[in-house]
Amino acid sequence: MNLSTTSSTSSTSSTQNVTKKYDLIVIGSGPGGYIAAIRATQLGKQVALIERDKLGGVCLNRGCIPTKALIKSARAVHALSEMKELGINIDHNSISLDGLKALTRANAVADRVSKGVGHLMKKNKIDVISGHARFIDQKIIEVFNPTNNTNNESICTISATKIIIATGAKYKTFDGLTHDGVRLLGAWEALKLKSFPKSVAVIGAGAIGVEFSYFYNAFGAEVSIFEREPHLLPLEDSDTSLEIERAYKRYGIKLNLGLKGVRAKNCDTHVEVTFERAIDANANTEIKTENFDIALIAVGMTGNLNEIGLEKIGTGIKVDRGFIAADEFGRTNVEGIYAIGDVVGAPLLAHVASHQGIIAVEHMFGENPHPIKRENIPGCTYSVPEVASVGLSENFLKQNDIKYRVGKLPFIANGKAIASNEKDGMIKVLIDENDKLLGAHIVGEHATELLFEYMLIKEQNGSVKDIINTIHAHPTLGESLSEAILLAYNRSLNF
Repeated sequence: MNLSTTSSTSSTSSTQNVTKKYDLIVIGSGPGGYIAAIRATQLGKQVALIERDKLGGVCLNRGCIPTKALIKSARAVHALSEMKELGINIDHNSISLDGLKALTRANAVADRVSKGVGHLMKKNKIDVISGHARFIDQKIIEVFNPTNNTNNESICTISATKIIIATGAKYKTFDGLTHDGVRLLGAWEALKLKSFPKSVAVIGAGAIGVEFSYFYNAFGAEVSIFEREPHLLPLEDSDTSLEIERAYKRYGIKLNLGLKGVRAKNCDTHVEVTFERAIDANANTEIKTENFDIALIAVGMTGNLNEIGLEKIGTGIKVDRGFIAADEFGRTNVEGIYAIGDVVGAPLLAHVASHQGIIAVEHMFGENPHPIKRENIPGCTYSVPEVASVGLSENFLKQNDIKYRVGKLPFIANGKAIASNEKDGMIKVLIDENDKLLGAHIVGEHATELLFEYMLIKEQNGSVKDIINTIHAHPTLGESLSEAILLAYNRSLNF
């Protein structure tokens, strides 16, 4: 993205009582912000990190970490059903499930990890300032007491030659799909439930919706997913979506896909979900209404831009569709100000934010970093089976008339998968005419860990034949990484 820069400074700067000057101020302590702060101190810079809530941001406190703790609990529930097949007899009548206890553990895990970030800040001698940051001008930030609703209680005013905005994102509101924090919940409120629901409507079938659906279902709730696109995980390869749909149907999760006009209403004692769906091949539709205890609404995000004073910066920070516009190094249109993480838009992923933080800091201080290659960003969904992907989907290749060869290997062909009772899923690779990896898609146990070999070969622009020539230990699930590539060349040895 090419962004023209401005360097004007408002006249207010000379009147501000600046209490301390830094080389870098980072606004927001999520996985982008705190990593950026650490990298700057490694380069010998004085850094201030401003956070209005808990260190670690959404990911550590209300997102990635606590939800993975929930998935662990849910996986344990499903593992019980496999015990008899493995030679372990369990009296299932004596087993009780406590979803609230799983939620309590998830929040405790989040608190522990957040405290770990605090330790890192002390270790790296980063000044952490608790409060709400607001730009006074291009180089000056005033910090306010976040508990004061009017944000008029000033804590301090600081300045820096470089500033990173890493304020993250918040729920996006749509007509008929508004979070109220009572029965119409977002993912963050879903972690704070005081009673476990008997029935849940999950609106949105992206990673958040799919992961929470698995958790609620495992702990006994009746779960229905509502999605306007024709498949779960609509951004993934279609074969990936079909694998997850098969698994979720086995779990008893009801899938309502390809819908129109989904709306959710809090009726005090329950949630009413109304939707329109096709009833035949002639495009005839019907409008239906179903009732649930709660609805999890996971249909979109927008950047946290309110009340941080973007309009005070030169001619103003450029915003595009609710997110700050930034280039591949994190530069905004205003000189010296960078933006990283969810506040700059999709993909809204913690590992992307962290990498953006490193690149932004190295760029602003002259370290000549590599730009992020969007096509090399991995995507991970912690459903069961797991989903991991990097690069292009087969759908995209077909739509753009790109020549490719495909290797698709089910895990049922892998000895370790059969022995471990981890047979669900597949590995799919898409390869160009020059033996370069166009895309890789894995569904199955440990998919998010298995993806690394493909990620590395893609980042290095290497030949997939290097993977074929690498000896893979036996028996491992990783053997299938090379076998899938062999399959693309009609050289498969075990399938």
